[in-house]
Amino acid sequence: MRKDVSLVPVTEIASRDGRRAVYRLSPRAVWMAVIGIGTAVAGWIIFADYLLSPLYAKGVSVAVCIGGFIGMIVLLKQQYSRGSCQIHTSDLSAQIAQSISTYSPFPMAVLDRAGRLVTINDAASQLLGYRRGELMGEDFFILLDQGNHQLLDKLELVMHGAMQQGLTTMIHKTGYPLEVQLILLPLFEGDTVTGLLAIVQDVSDRKRNNERIRYMAYYDDMTGLPNRRMFMMHFNEMLEKPGDQFIGMLYLDIDQFKLINDSFGREFGDMLLLQVAERFTRGLLGEDMGARMEGDEFAIMFVSLQSEEELVEKARALLMTLEEPFEMQGFPFHVTASIGMATNRKDRDAGSIIKKADMALGRVKEQGRNDILLYSEEWNNSSLERLTLQHELRQGIQRNEFFLHYQPQYHLSTGTIVGLEALVRWRHPERGLVNPGQFIPLAEESGMIVQLGEWVLEEACRQNKCWQNEGLPAVPVSVNLSIRQFTQQNLTDKIATVLQKTGLSPKYLELEITETMTMDMQHATQSLLELTRLGVGISIDDFGTGYSSLSYLKNLPISRLKIDRSFVRDIQQDPNDAAIVAAIIAMAHNLNLQVIAEGVETAEQLAFLKQHCCDEIQGYFWSPPLPGDQVARILASNADKSFIS
Repeated sequence: MRKDVSLVPVTEIASRDGRRAVYRLSPRAVWMAVIGIGTAVAGWIIFADYLLSPLYAKGVSVAVCIGGFIGMIVLLKQQYSRGSCQIHTSDLSAQIAQSISTYSPFPMAVLDRAGRLVTINDAASQLLGYRRGELMGEDFFILLDQGNHQLLDKLELVMHGAMQQGLTTMIHKTGYPLEVQLILLPLFEGDTVTGLLAIVQDVSDRKRNNERIRYMAYYDDMTGLPNRRMFMMHFNEMLEKPGDQFIGMLYLDIDQFKLINDSFGREFGDMLLLQVAERFTRGLLGEDMGARMEGDEFAIMFVSLQSEEELVEKARALLMTLEEPFEMQGFPFHVTASIGMATNRKDRDAGSIIKKADMALGRVKEQGRNDILLYSEEWNNSSLERLTLQHELRQGIQRNEFFLHYQPQYHLSTGTIVGLEALVRWRHPERGLVNPGQFIPLAEESGMIVQLGEWVLEEACRQNKCWQNEGLPAVPVSVNLSIRQFTQQNLTDKIATVLQKTGLSPKYLELEITETMTMDMQHATQSLLELTRLGVGISIDDFGTGYSSLSYLKNLPISRLKIDRSFVRDIQQDPNDAAIVAAIIAMAHNLNLQVIAEGVETAEQLAFLKQHCCDEIQGYFWSPPLPGDQVARILASNADKSFIS
């Protein structure tokens, strides 16, 4: 025997002893392992909802919990069953149960077969607000929300040896409800179920977080209105309902909102949107819904309408809600909106109906804003037409298809030409002359207005200098500035470069801006002062139709007002227009400003303007816009003539 033992290699003995050493861990190492398993189980349950879908997270958490407890028992039992350990299995199990009950971060309770509480751990005591002694022997159902009949069925199944789990509501000692995930495990003595173990996980915070996530997914955080996703879901539900209900869609946005944002700041714009949203949704009923789609765009759906006329009435009522000024930073502030409308009469697709309403909104903007328009099925190809025209517009700029006409401006008393307004025209190789009302809005939307405007400026200055070089009377030429050009930081430098390049004196160039460009008073003041120091004249075009704060008239270096043609057109028929024109003339003269009326087409209009001492006129009554060669002849032949008899 000794010989056999002596023949065993030392390495094998060392290896065998090493394996035994591995299995005989120190008590400290064992308990560290137990704590590690418990920590891992707790961590998994806490973060399971973030790693798996709710459907799988619950089941996997229970499995991990049970597996972890079994692993701790096996580890301890295996360790203490070796060597000279005198701890019996029953004693070891009692120690483990005591440790888990005392130190587990999860609320636990032991119930007998009658459903009475045998014991609860400290975590359960903290969660429910009771001291441990207060609940001993009490019915478990006093802790549950009344009417939870499904839990009774689950308890019955647990008493037959099946594990159960589910969401339920428990009541805190102070009375407020707690949303919990309840896991029920049977307790066996031999083959007999003697009670059950209830493991509780508070999911109130998780539920609140889920509700917050849902809110962020379906509602606009600033206005509190449904967002595009929520609106589309509701719209589709309404369209899929059986029956023949008539649904109307409004798509609207705030006029000149970007300018408001740029002028007063985003915080101001956000506060304005918040108040606008409240007014838009004030009168919604039942299944009607209003939503903020994006930016300053809103959509409103009216369900169970009787006719298109009713939809139009509701749209006009919305515009009327904006007539009352908004209280912004202590000051009244007026805004307008444009509204496009569409219905489900010939379309059952939510996306298509919204697209049609948006198309109608685009047309309202093209026609001057602050109005409503119902979509017409005749517009089906209009979007493609706009894209095509926009592409051809870009090509037209590259191919020099644009040219200028000039409309003379006359002194009302003497009839002499005192200025010319440069007006851009587009001769399309296939379409012929394209209406400026078609391509100028497209140029503004696409940003090509800057390139086009710079060409108009240089060409007008070049042509005016040519007329002067030919010995014709020197008169200023007026050029309209777009808002995109006016907001450029280097505007003055660009104009100075053009004047230097063409050789035109600055006093023979006049720039026309609109009232809305003066909303940003700081930028407007700086830009206009730089231009006037350069020697360029400034006039306000379409006066009376835009932003109506008159303070800029006394603060900005403006030399002339142009009365909009919409007021001049009806001065003989509409007393209000006549009063407005007379008031503008009187106010301008009191401010030492020149006044020119545009759109003069009849002798009656001319007589009225002369009676109220208007300085200058422009319109078809004396001359339409003319090409450059005809303007040269007029300048030559009328240098010393008067058109007034």
